[in-house]
Amino acid sequence: MSASLTRIKKDFTQGLSQISRFWGFPKGMGAIFAVLYLSPMPLSLDEIVQETGLTKGAISTEIRALARMGLVHRSSRLGDRKDYYEAESDFYAAIRSILKERQNSEFDRAIRSVRGTLETMEANWVDDEEWNFVYERVQALQEFFDAIDSLTMAVVKLEKLGFSNVTKILSVLK
Repeated sequence: MSASLTRIKKDFTQGLSQISRFWGFPKGMGAIFAVLYLSPMPLSLDEIVQETGLTKGAISTEIRALARMGLVHRSSRLGDRKDYYEAESDFYAAIRSILKERQNSEFDRAIRSVRGTLETMEANWVDDEEWNFVYERVQALQEFFDAIDSLTMAVVKLEKLGFSNVTKILSVLK
């Protein structure tokens, strides 16, 4: 591999590490995805360690999270006991998977908690400045969660149209 390609891959990996961090995920998660995404073949944990410099334990933890989100897939090789991993290259499928993850019970529990806080505040209303401030903040967060829910449902429903049809629709909207 040429020195310039090595540098490009390293810069790409650092970039995805920063993007991962920006979205609230560990930097290592972005680095692992980048290395797998740029690899023409599935990699073992040991190979990912070599490419990222992360510990095997950290990689194992992050790989499980990436797999749960549908961003990484496990595979095996005949006669080899190791697991190998490859990145999801269909970003539409990855986004659908991430949005479907939104339906997991922990996220639902968090949303119900915010809604419950609003209901409690409404049932025990105190008309003062701090109460109103807190209520407005919690209400804004609830509205954001409702919007995310609506977006999630819309994207999941778009799946039925197929990626090429969605692309055509979006091109008309530009």
